[in-house]
Amino acid sequence: MTTERLKAPEATAGELKREFTLRSAFTIAFVFISPIVALYGVFALVLTSAGPVGWWAFLIVLVGQLFVSGVFAQLASKWPFEGSVYQWSRRLAGEHYGWFAGWAYMWSLIVAVAGGAYYVATFLPIVLGIQPFGSTTKVLVAIAVAALVTALNAAGPRAVKAFAVLSLTAEVVGSIVLGTILLAGHRNQPLSTIFDTAGTGGGDGGNWLWMGLFAAVGFVGWAFVGFESAGAIAEEVVDAERNVPKAIVASLVAIGAVVLFSGLALILAIPDMRAVVTGAVLDPTADTAQAALGNSVTKPLFVLIVIGFLASMMAAQTSASRIIWSFARDDVLPASGRLSRLAGRHQYPLAAVVAAGVISMIVLCAGFSAKFYSTLVSFSTGGFFFAFAMPVLAVLVHRMRGRWTPGRVTLGRWGYPVTVVAALWLVFELVNIVWPRSPQLPWYQNYAVLLAMALVALLGLALWLRVRDRIARLAEPPAGTPTAPAVDRS
Repeated sequence: MTTERLKAPEATAGELKREFTLRSAFTIAFVFISPIVALYGVFALVLTSAGPVGWWAFLIVLVGQLFVSGVFAQLASKWPFEGSVYQWSRRLAGEHYGWFAGWAYMWSLIVAVAGGAYYVATFLPIVLGIQPFGSTTKVLVAIAVAALVTALNAAGPRAVKAFAVLSLTAEVVGSIVLGTILLAGHRNQPLSTIFDTAGTGGGDGGNWLWMGLFAAVGFVGWAFVGFESAGAIAEEVVDAERNVPKAIVASLVAIGAVVLFSGLALILAIPDMRAVVTGAVLDPTADTAQAALGNSVTKPLFVLIVIGFLASMMAAQTSASRIIWSFARDDVLPASGRLSRLAGRHQYPLAAVVAAGVISMIVLCAGFSAKFYSTLVSFSTGGFFFAFAMPVLAVLVHRMRGRWTPGRVTLGRWGYPVTVVAALWLVFELVNIVWPRSPQLPWYQNYAVLLAMALVALLGLALWLRVRDRIARLAEPPAGTPTAPAVDRS
């Protein structure tokens, strides 16, 4: 397939420039997933759900996501266009199907940015050596963090790449170096502890499997999304048909290796496992590092964590802005003319970046609940898996009908079984994430993820009713009208 240079609708001021190489696309995807975010962001949730055996949840999710990355690598090679999930889905199953896939993906990214900002606001007092923020102050600080990330993103692709490199350094020190030190000289648990439930999830047996390990697998789902972000910036990547698929798979493999290593090191170094699994230790990462290396290491560790989360937020917001821009270029959003404009000599979607940032700040205004962070994690994870499932299921239908034609990257005879496993995995994980497991909580907390997803779906339905005629016109653009490449129905 020859890649067409996508020309924007008339409201767009120019064309995207190819500012990213394979290395920078890999780096952006790497810092989006981020070993620090992937591990530290859910480490406490995993241990309180499943105990130290929760380490296997990281391996389970990694394997499942590797199948998904194989499908995405083929899609990115066939259609290396800005907007990834949105563009792939509309070419596979039609304009309306693609629009809802993009809507789910956009909101998952925006909520992930909000979750990262809230997490950073939680740990800033430790870095600054002050008392923890109250709920109102925490929300205001989180909004300020989101504004900072938006400002960095608004500075253009060079700022994004520079901060990604800084984060990569923080990742190496905060994950690999710390893990090596803990594993080499500060083991407090035997290796067999990763087979111990430590009394979590109602004990052993089927109840533990569902309430313990599967719950941990649901949380870990959040840790291994973001590899597809290399596809969201595909039109800005040199030789995208080859480099984007490489970045998608390589970033996931690299993150998985680092997270499995660092997670094992942390679990084996925990001094009091019972205190961790019962929730008496709120932050097992900092507590374990402090016990092993002393008070002097806590603040530098949290500085690295903050840098990792900021970079992950920046990469997620970059992807969200490209989804918004891709929607706007197709004129299927309100204010598409403004949102599709490109700014500066680097020709990047500044208006879409600002829009993504503002929406994440609005989401943060709801952050006064004690369960707000875990709800954000669960919602964004569920949203990602729903959005991922849409193109994967569409590919599966094409393969079952014998209509799939690959791009430059192909898995050959393995393509069909990989797609089947990826589809089954995504459906299982989506159900696993949204399933209510806490009957002791008020119904609105127990069903918080489903309620949040329903709210986003209703918002999407209301907006779709406004723009459905414009969406329908994409299938048959008027002659001579510049638009995105025609939908490949092969």
